[in-house]
Amino acid sequence: MTYTLPILSLITWMPFIGALLVMFTARHRPLAVRLISLATTGVSTVLSVVAYVAYDSEAAGFQFYEKFALVPPLGINYELGVDGMSLLMVLLTSIIITAGVFASWTVQVRSQEFYALLLALVTGVYGVFCSLDLFVLFLFYELAVLPMYLLIGIWGSTGEVRPRGIFAWAFRETGVGTKEYAAMKLTLYLLFGSAFILVGIFALWVEAGQSSFSFLAFEATSFEPGVQRWVFFVFYVGFGILAGIWPLHTWSPDGHASAPTAVSMLHAGVLMKLGAYGVVRVGMGLLPEGAVDLAWLVGTIACINVVYGALSAMAQTDLKYVIAYSSVSHMGLVMLGAATLTEAGLNGSVFQMFAHGVMTGLFFALVGLVYEKTHSRDIPKMGGFGRVMPGIATAFTIGGLSSLGLPATSGFVAEILTFMGAWRSDHRWWLIPAVVGTFLTAIYVLRVVKQIFWGPPSPHFHHLEDARGPEWVAVVALTIIIVFFGMVPGIAIGLVDTATVPLLARLPLP
Repeated sequence: MTYTLPILSLITWMPFIGALLVMFTARHRPLAVRLISLATTGVSTVLSVVAYVAYDSEAAGFQFYEKFALVPPLGINYELGVDGMSLLMVLLTSIIITAGVFASWTVQVRSQEFYALLLALVTGVYGVFCSLDLFVLFLFYELAVLPMYLLIGIWGSTGEVRPRGIFAWAFRETGVGTKEYAAMKLTLYLLFGSAFILVGIFALWVEAGQSSFSFLAFEATSFEPGVQRWVFFVFYVGFGILAGIWPLHTWSPDGHASAPTAVSMLHAGVLMKLGAYGVVRVGMGLLPEGAVDLAWLVGTIACINVVYGALSAMAQTDLKYVIAYSSVSHMGLVMLGAATLTEAGLNGSVFQMFAHGVMTGLFFALVGLVYEKTHSRDIPKMGGFGRVMPGIATAFTIGGLSSLGLPATSGFVAEILTFMGAWRSDHRWWLIPAVVGTFLTAIYVLRVVKQIFWGPPSPHFHHLEDARGPEWVAVVALTIIIVFFGMVPGIAIGLVDTATVPLLARLPLP
């Protein structure tokens, strides 16, 4: 099918145009900064919905295709296209960035630079999900990661971390808990992962004959089994660091906790999904034999993620750290679903990316609101907030219920598909830690919700108020999406299935 409108380029580059407009035309005009950001991300969101509706599920495959040469001698092209999997991720990105713009409406300090970096970051995210040239995909990937350093280092918050134990001196010397520490740690970890990704891309380029970096060309190439194994491992580590795989996940909670609200929303809601998407799209899509051979490793580490993340979340007293470690646990379910190499599991993995992205975006928007009104994230000090901020309390409860997998929420659909995939896989024991992780999630989520919102009033806080004005937009929209996709999951899973079934057909399964 031919499309005259370069819809993917418009989706990808509109935020970048917004960033340029913000930097050159909106100095010292904070309202203009917000309206330009909202307008440009709004265009991308509308076009994402249009593409989602217009996608031809019967034809399937990559659609809305665009291509022109960038560096012909090296085979580097600007090549865009989306299938059912990447289109759902594009829609997720649009939802989170639009909500993030509203969630950042109250940013006062250097708002011009803040929004410019935020829009540049989301351009990189769109580019990763749309790009079919792996070299260009890597460039977009770097564009998505690097602005995080400045966004956290300048606009982030410093939390209190009390140095204890035999490594207390190291905590004090390195500044654990400060926003500068979190920004540097996140950047170093992700650049370390980028080195692995670049090695993997050039390895495929060399093995394929050095003629092109195109995903479609690599997909048509049969790589040697030995090459597939080590390159898949390289991609798993490289992309997996961004997905928060254990034990290379420690950058994530610190980054979440120190980031400003919109950056936390994008960080957990979209950026971590880039990692999982890379493992599934690039690793499993191009290296099927390597994926089958190392599925046991991916699944086993995912099980550790699920349980470890849940136990760590239970131990936290800082509200942002609870949500941060919860994300580590839920990303474990994403990787577990992919490792099952079953249709149900892979569909559950992709749907979990979407469901968790929306849910954690809502969580961080709400945590930001609570922090703005109380100037605290200390859970034991809070209590009875449901009486003075009923809207925030209701939305937080719905997000929590989706996190623990309550039926009629998107989280339930994602988790049940992942469980089905684990049961049908060659490693049925994976189902046990997956269910245990869900049980532990129910414990810490219900405990936090009860303590903060539905428990007795706290004497530490007075004159609190509910969300107001633009603050409601992100909260209401994300809450509705959680329930809507929980009630009608077929509108997402049907589309995802058109991408996962061909991917599984390429795997040399017994």
